[in-house]
Amino acid sequence: MPEGDTVFAAAARLRRALDGQVLTYCQFRTPTLATVDYTGHTVTAVRSRGKHLLIDLVDPEGVSVPSIHSHLKMEGAWHVHPHGTRWRRPGHHARVVLRTQKSEAVGFELGILELLADPDAALAYLGPDLLADDWDAAEAVRRIEAQPSTPIGLALLDQRLMAGVGNVYRCEACFLRGVLPTTPVADVDIPAMVDLCRRLLWNNRIRTARSTTGQTAPNARTWVYGRRGQLCRRCATPIRRDRLGDADDGDRVIYFCPTCQR
Repeated sequence: MPEGDTVFAAAARLRRALDGQVLTYCQFRTPTLATVDYTGHTVTAVRSRGKHLLIDLVDPEGVSVPSIHSHLKMEGAWHVHPHGTRWRRPGHHARVVLRTQKSEAVGFELGILELLADPDAALAYLGPDLLADDWDAAEAVRRIEAQPSTPIGLALLDQRLMAGVGNVYRCEACFLRGVLPTTPVADVDIPAMVDLCRRLLWNNRIRTARSTTGQTAPNARTWVYGRRGQLCRRCATPIRRDRLGDADDGDRVIYFCPTCQR
């Protein structure tokens, strides 16, 4: 599931391929952007903000143009490869194709794909980015603690409070801190929870396989997420699955150990 670390890694791959390069081909495969063509434009930056990814460009005269903004949602991905490489997803799933003299970047099944004239203003509502150079832990703590009655499992997913955590990290962080996702914010050590989330995302930002357990085997990477009915790695109690809040289907599901989490 794409979360802040996934987007950070995607931005790094795109940056290596596109930053400072002139686009030799550009095709948007979505009706609202079908007439836009950035061929001949130069990529000036590729950056992530929480779960959002931005590609900044200038036209041949050096004038800034609206940035390409994407959000992976549940199924999206950015693939980068040399010219002539066979795509790893069906062509009809592609939403945008960008090429330089050496590389090709394809955005597949992007949940959001749009152009933003002022991306920083458009994303100003986001809380501190867990993977940003200017990460502000104190501000993240302040925002979350301002919601004392909100279940911690919902607060962690609220990108207005802190940007980057998705359902996997929400479930794993709650397990590691020994609290149920339904626990009110007021009853949680928020500075410790925020610090843990930062460390989890930071340690996974350049990994090809996300792990919260320190193990890389496919069946050993998480403590509770996706392990319904399997035995807790600490106490051998069966992991439970439930639902929390009114978020999108993928984010409503929670996993937890009823013994280790109180």
